[in-house]
This record gives sequence, C-alpha cells and structure tokens, in this order.
Amino acid sequence: MENGERAEETFARKKAGPGKAAILALGKAFPNQLVMQEFLVDGYFRNTNCDDPDLKRKLTRLCKTTTVKTRYVVMSEEILEKYPELAMEGLPTVKQRLDICNEAVTEMAIEASQACIKKWGRPVSDITHLVYVSSSEARLPGGDLYLAKGLRLSPETRRVMLYFVGCSGGVAGLRVAKDIAENNPGSRVLLATSETTIIGYKPPSAERPYDLVGVALFGDGAGAMIIGADPDLSIEKPLFELNTAIQHFLPDTEKIIDGRLTEEGISFKLARELPQIIEDNIEGFCTKLMEPIGLSDQDYNKIFWAVHPGGPAILNRLEKRLDLLPEKLSASRQALKDYGNASSNTIVYVLDYMLEESMKTKKEDQSHNEFGLILAFGPGITFEGILARNLTL
Repeated sequence: MENGERAEETFARKKAGPGKAAILALGKAFPNQLVMQEFLVDGYFRNTNCDDPDLKRKLTRLCKTTTVKTRYVVMSEEILEKYPELAMEGLPTVKQRLDICNEAVTEMAIEASQACIKKWGRPVSDITHLVYVSSSEARLPGGDLYLAKGLRLSPETRRVMLYFVGCSGGVAGLRVAKDIAENNPGSRVLLATSETTIIGYKPPSAERPYDLVGVALFGDGAGAMIIGADPDLSIEKPLFELNTAIQHFLPDTEKIIDGRLTEEGISFKLARELPQIIEDNIEGFCTKLMEPIGLSDQDYNKIFWAVHPGGPAILNRLEKRLDLLPEKLSASRQALKDYGNASSNTIVYVLDYMLEESMKTKKEDQSHNEFGLILAFGPGITFEGILARNLTL
C-alpha cells in the first residue's frame, strides 16, 4: 500500500459543504525508465553523440541547480535504436514523435486513472464526465477518447479535452472539473493528465542553450483525480474541498513561455524573467483567492500551499516574496526532487505529498493548515488558482 493511500484511509474526515466539489481520490503512474540526475549528463551526451565540453559543463551545472534527484521518462535506448533520427539535428521527426507519444500518454493515463478509481472505491460505471489534459500529443480523435475506451467508460461519458496548456494544465483541469461537478448534481468527474518529454527531445546545440534547462528539469508521468460534490461518506473519502477558483493571464507576456510544434517536434523557450514576473504578480492573485474566507497577506503562514514546482527559482521567489516558512513549500519541493517538473501532472504529486505530511503532523500543529491555495503558472503567462480546504485534518 502506498503512503498516499495510507494517508487517505487514516484520517477521520471533515465534511465538504453541501454542493461544493471535492477531490475524492488521487492516482499517479510513471513510465519504466527511472533516471538518476547524477547519471543524466553522461547518458544524454552519449545517446545524442555529442562531445561539446562547454555544453556538457553547462548541463552539469543546471542539473545541480534544479534540485531534481530522480525522474521517470518514456525515452529509452530501445526507442533511440528504433528511431535514431530523434537524436539528430534538423530532421523532420514529428510523425515518429507523435506515434510514440500518443501511445505512451494513453498508457500512462489509463494506469493513473485505474489507480485513482481503485482508491475511490466506486465502480468505473459511476464516472459521468472526463476531463483530459496533455501537452504531449496531437491527434483526432484526441486522447480523451482513447482513455475512455481504455477504461471502458460509458459511451455517454461527457468529455472535455485541454491541449497544450503546459504547466498550468493540472490546475486548469481541476477548475473545469470543479465547475462540472457543481453544476451537474450527482456527477463524478475523472480528471486525467499525462505528459512525456519525447515530443521535444533534441540533441544539445550551442544555438539552443535554453533546451538544456528542459533536459535538466522535465520529467514524464500521469496523474488522476476523481472530483464530485456531496460525497457518499459510506464509500467515498473526500480529501480536499474546492472553493473559489480563478484564472488570470498577464497581458503582453505571451512570449515569455513560447512553444511551437514544428516538423522537429515541439520547441520551448523559457525567458529568464519568468520567475521575476511570477513573483511580481503573485500577491494580488493570492489576495483574490483568500478574500472569501477573510484572510489577508498577514495570513500566508496560516494556510497550506500546493504550488506547481515549475523550478526552484519560482519556489524560492514565492517563498521570499510571501515570507513563507520553509515547510510551507515542502510538498512542492519534494515533488520536484522526486519527479522533476512533470508539467500538468505535477500538482497531483504535490497534493499526494501533502496528504503524507498531514498524516505525519500532530493535530495541534495543523490548526493553521485547514485552508490553502492550489496554484500553477503556465503559458500566457496564465495564473491558475483554487482556494481549497483540507478535509483530512
């Protein structure tokens, strides 16, 4: 039994408010390849037949600063043997990449969803809606249909698909699932996210130094949640009640996170000023989320923080700007350490670690953690946030 599963079963839960959506279960899945950060540099340069010492030193430095220790990836030596062109510069490989990605994200999404449904405790036939999130595939019909087919969902399951939302996709999907659950009494929404970096895997190049940031930071995997209102407490075990949910984009910042799908796969450029822009705008965004429960900027350390760990610089700047106690971002830092930035999936891993922390913390130490914020930042620059209540305390 996993730690997160034990955490879900141990607590005597508070009740969610009538009609309010709640997260009822979490699930996660990963590909078979586990990459240790300390061995990544040599393996990457060997697999791409590159011997540029300057780029190798740069990647070595980046691997240390990201704080990532382990990651899971779909990419393998077997894939590179079958598709050696993926490690070559300037070749049209988008078809090969999508052939691999489309299959891989579906497989991982099915596995994460099955784990989530098992914890939920109700039959798969009780799922009424599906929200599917991915920035790692492109096809028609989309991955939502292949996931529904793989899980044997009812053909009447109502599906929503969010493509290329990037790192904010997990919280965006949760916001959409919340709205569906609260506006369709009795509904149960499966939210699934699935990502792989194969869509953007490239050899190192002095002309694209920013690619090395992704090599040092990003990982693969899938996540899943069940969301519903008015849970049946004889079966369901509500984890987090979802209250206010808002989205905000910053005008004229669309080039800060710039992604393009080309014949060589997807290419990303992350501007250096991204952490500073997030820092400069985070307080006003959080104030809007906290107002409904009467909290202000004086109360930041009285709530929990489930923040998508886009990278250590973003977490460090938020901690400093909001004057957070170090432990407030511990779940985000642990997820980054163990899985890297797995894009839309990562918020599932953060919430799972938060449940583990709740289980270990004494009740008298949890009085300031009942309410909290679930946050993520993605292309746009887009801020996604949900005011949540931990029902397991």
